[in-house]
Amino acid sequence: MEMNMMTLVVALAAGLAAFISGWLASRYVGRGKVADAEKSAEKILLEAEKEARALKKEKILEAKDEALRYKQEVDNETKHKRNELNKLENKLVARERSLDRKHDLLTKQEEDLKALNNQLKGREERVEKMQQDLTAKAEEQNRQLEKISGITNEEARKILMSNLLEKTKQDAAREMKEIKDHARQTANREAREIIIQAIQRTAADHSTETTVSVVNLPNDEMKGRIIGREGRNIRSFEQATGVEVIVDDTPEAVVLSGFDPFRREIAKVALEKLVADGRIHPARIEEVVAKTTAEMEEKLVEIGDKALFEAGVTDTHIEIKRLLGKLKYRTSYGQNNLQHAIEVSYLAGLMATQLGLDGALAKRAGLLHDIGKAIDRYTEGTHSQIGAEAAKKYGEGPIIVNAIASHHEDVEAISPISVLVKAADAVSGSRPGARRETLETYIKRLENLEIIARSFNGVSNAFAIQAGREIRVMVEHEKVDDARAMQMSTDIAEKIQNEMEYPGQIKVTVIRETRAVGYAK
Repeated sequence: MEMNMMTLVVALAAGLAAFISGWLASRYVGRGKVADAEKSAEKILLEAEKEARALKKEKILEAKDEALRYKQEVDNETKHKRNELNKLENKLVARERSLDRKHDLLTKQEEDLKALNNQLKGREERVEKMQQDLTAKAEEQNRQLEKISGITNEEARKILMSNLLEKTKQDAAREMKEIKDHARQTANREAREIIIQAIQRTAADHSTETTVSVVNLPNDEMKGRIIGREGRNIRSFEQATGVEVIVDDTPEAVVLSGFDPFRREIAKVALEKLVADGRIHPARIEEVVAKTTAEMEEKLVEIGDKALFEAGVTDTHIEIKRLLGKLKYRTSYGQNNLQHAIEVSYLAGLMATQLGLDGALAKRAGLLHDIGKAIDRYTEGTHSQIGAEAAKKYGEGPIIVNAIASHHEDVEAISPISVLVKAADAVSGSRPGARRETLETYIKRLENLEIIARSFNGVSNAFAIQAGREIRVMVEHEKVDDARAMQMSTDIAEKIQNEMEYPGQIKVTVIRETRAVGYAK
């Protein structure tokens, strides 16, 4: 027990000693660390103060630079404003000087005007005085003249006015006559030029229609089938079509004769269908003719549409189209009516355009001017009256209706378009090659004209132009001189006159030309 206590006491004493020793040791060590920390803190403080002083110095320098830059900008702006103010001041000074000069000038002008005004007043006073003197002298002279002549001033004035009026009337009448003559000559010349240009720019082909049509057959045996037993087929065909069928010795062909081209065309198409089908008997003939007639009626509208398109005319009633199509199967003095209508449309449109009128309206009136010819065989009245009534019925305007009605002077023309249609109709109908001679005859006449011209010695070539109204002859300048060229024109004209028949007159122009050609090498 005592040993244990002793051991415990010793242990406690040892522990206490160890504690005291540790405490003392830790205290010593702590003092060292504190000293080191204090030294570190002092060092850090010194470095911080040093950095603070450097930073302060840097900021002070930056602030000074910023202040210096700002001051420089302020100085520059101030200098710029000062320069602008100086410029404005200089401008104001210059303007003030200019205003001073203008003021001086205006002052001088005002003084000059005052002086001129004074001069004018003096002159006016002198003129007024002179006028009064002249008036007094004139009155005195008038009184003396009245005493000498025995008439008053008013009576003399009336006589003088009457004489002047009569003389003025005579002068005006003479001037009006000269103006009218000049206008008539100019109008005639310009009208001829317009018509010539329109004719030159229009080239419509025409061919003479006949009163017969030929239907080709595959063989001569088909003629017997067309005639039929005891002629029943041919009689049925003629009764259905109104066209005479002529079966003669012409090989593999029969002739259809009739004065109505439209009926003759229906008969031709129907007969060609019957021949191609091979079944020819009265019932079949009536069926084919009826079907062909309906097809031809539809074809009339197609032909009318084509004519309208060719003439550049639109928006027309379908019945107008049908009448135009029917004109294809009408002729007048050998001229196809539809081709004539298209040509009149071209001519009227060209002349209207050159005169500054409505070319489209003129073309429409020209195309429709003869539609009455598609009806006149079945209606009483002239074709112009019938055509005008039809045009009015199918919605055409008053100018178109008047152009149709007046193109043969049945009624008075109310528009320049009507006059142009009348002129175009006359030109188309009287143009060489259009009527009273076939196309072949017309071409043959032109060829003969050129042959006669080429028959002269020295002629290199010849050309018939202006629809045969002029022949231009090119001669070789080596063989024909100027004097001979003049004589040749007379000789050619004389030979044409002796050997040919032609309407109107033919102009002979002989052209002699010398050309020199060189080449730079």
